[in-house]
Amino acid sequence: MTQASPPRLAGIELGGTKTIVTLGDGTRILESHALPTTTPDETLEAAHAHLSAWQAASPLAAIGIASFGPIRVTPDAPDYGTILATPKPGWSNTGVLEMVQAHFACPIAVDTDVNAAALAEHAFGAAQGCSSLVYITIGTGLGAGIVIDGRPVHGLLHPELGHIRTRRAPGATFAGTCPFHGDCIEGLISGPALEARLPVHPGKLDPASPAWDEVGDDLAELLSTLLLALSPQRIVIGGGVATRQPHLIERARKRLPAILAGYLPDLEPAAIETMICLPALGASAGPVGSLLLARNILIERDI
Repeated sequence: MTQASPPRLAGIELGGTKTIVTLGDGTRILESHALPTTTPDETLEAAHAHLSAWQAASPLAAIGIASFGPIRVTPDAPDYGTILATPKPGWSNTGVLEMVQAHFACPIAVDTDVNAAALAEHAFGAAQGCSSLVYITIGTGLGAGIVIDGRPVHGLLHPELGHIRTRRAPGATFAGTCPFHGDCIEGLISGPALEARLPVHPGKLDPASPAWDEVGDDLAELLSTLLLALSPQRIVIGGGVATRQPHLIERARKRLPAILAGYLPDLEPAAIETMICLPALGASAGPVGSLLLARNILIERDI
């Protein structure tokens, strides 16, 4: 008996700064293109051009949309696939799914970009074999995807860990940059927050500078909150800030034992080193995750 060929899938990873459209032979990337995330019309029309070319060459079996949030991810909600109130100018109330559905009749799945990346790291990357993980991306914003037993966590909406408030270091005065909450964790350590709080651009600041100390403390407080609230087996930290400033992860790892104060005795330094890590898939986590969303909707519909 011959084995069936993998389905021809496409993915859209809609990020705050750039959008990546991907063609896959199943979840194996065949072709990928990066586009700037500008206005909804410009961005999705540019994505549509690539998807249409792929569709014309051979029909797409499904499309996965992995978007920045907040976005409605409940399939039976009337506004499923719609971006809600967001700091990204011009994107609030954008019906992303509706705009893609206008051109394609195949099944289309929607989830957050971080949930998609978490699925990819769980299936193929740094969280293989783990029943629970959190994927954090630190870039234009800060988002986190949670996967339990291979399924992304949804609820009233989806996890919005970037907007929780964490304990500040004694004497900390930076007010934060989040237009909604000021000093939530996104407002403290996202890319725009670092540009506002550090003495020079983050890319020009010596990793050994004490100006990074409070930033490392803030990230460690977030990690402590996640460990105590969710008890994940792996925390994967991606995004432009994390990959360009890996010393921040090391600072946070070293700070964690003092914050936890011995409460989780299994988390010795060696265990923390393994548990909290960079993505094994690197920048491919999001694109692969968008293809996984497409594959999963075919499985769910038994297509």
